[in-house]
Amino acid sequence: MKLLFPLLMTVLPAASVLAQTQASPQPPSGVPSPKTTEVMVILTAKQGVTREQIMNVILVEIRATVKLYLDGKIRQWYSRSDGRGVVLFLDVKTVDEAHAVMDTLPLSKENLMDHEYVPVGPLLPLGGLIGGGPMEQ
Repeated sequence: MKLLFPLLMTVLPAASVLAQTQASPQPPSGVPSPKTTEVMVILTAKQGVTREQIMNVILVEIRATVKLYLDGKIRQWYSRSDGRGVVLFLDVKTVDEAHAVMDTLPLSKENLMDHEYVPVGPLLPLGGLIGGGPMEQ
């Protein structure tokens, strides 16, 4: 059991990449297809944007972001540890829905931020690794 966690930490990234790069768009029969349950948005200031430009908009941005959180559109948000932006998890099912939410925010309207959209969902390759049944102790 002590070796199980390091093994999973080694195998899971490879299994995830393998699952994403398979040529067949349909999973094998009996395996559920991956579902997007939320979209992660990584925000970074555009090159050439100054701190002052962001600070001129930040109070309105914070209010708008908190409103989206209270309305259930934003599930979680984090500041990036490198200090270059934030990461949001949106309660949406598609990247297009995420764009629609992000386009309402002041920093987006002012075209000050770059956005990277990453659809995420449950880790389905894990089921293949453990054989679809409970793990043996």
